[in-house]
Amino acid sequence: MVYTSRQMTLNEKNLYGVNDLEFSQAKKFFAAAVLGAFAISFPLTADAQVKRIHDPKLETKSVERKLPTLRERVAETMSKFKPAEDEKNFYAFDSAQNFSVPTTLSTADTSIIGTPIATQQQCVKYLLRNNPHPNLKVSAEEIVAYYYEEGAREGIRPDVAFAQALKETGFFRYGGDVIPEQNNYCGLGTTGGGVKGEFFATPQLGVRAHIQHLLAYSSTRRPTMPVVDPRYGLVRQAYGSRTLGKWQDLNGRWAVPGRYYGQEILSMFKDILIQ
Repeated sequence: MVYTSRQMTLNEKNLYGVNDLEFSQAKKFFAAAVLGAFAISFPLTADAQVKRIHDPKLETKSVERKLPTLRERVAETMSKFKPAEDEKNFYAFDSAQNFSVPTTLSTADTSIIGTPIATQQQCVKYLLRNNPHPNLKVSAEEIVAYYYEEGAREGIRPDVAFAQALKETGFFRYGGDVIPEQNNYCGLGTTGGGVKGEFFATPQLGVRAHIQHLLAYSSTRRPTMPVVDPRYGLVRQAYGSRTLGKWQDLNGRWAVPGRYYGQEILSMFKDILIQ
């Protein structure tokens, strides 16, 4: 005879003489036992963190599974998205900025703040045409790249700033009070008469100080990087809410008397463009 599951349940109850409450509890115990057996027999995953504990009373070792914390799981997931070392190349004009920089469209625009018109290759070619052996700790390509990186970071036109460095150093020949070892490319702190001015540990820090000094004159916005220009605070304190907008405004301020200081820088910048 074939019994249904309901018929078998009734027969079992009659056979063992149990009431409905006792039978319900028995079913729960049986279900728990089945689930427990399944859990014990289910294998641990390969990536689980396993800690083995030895009990000296037993010949075998018990296994205790330690689940990763939420912090550990997040860290593991994020580590999969870290860029490879060779992918960490920085190109400043692609970096995110929390301020806007107007695009420089023509040579008629003489603003200090803006974007480059000349290419890095044009800057390098102009330098080497005027001085094939610049007195620098880095190559011509590297010094130009620093100007483009630091200039873009602060919104200062790097091609014109580089032209200013060429004017201040005589195409990196020096010959005045400042010496090449200072990495001082814009005459920061020098007043003539043997006063050498500021020293910077690396060429890039020297470029950064130059760009930050231009920012001090042209904007009330703080630099995005820690200030390395020792005279940044002096300029900001003197100018307060006032700023200089154009390269010609540096006349008599950056250089004294410097009557045509800004115009000469712009003239060198235009020479860069025809390389």
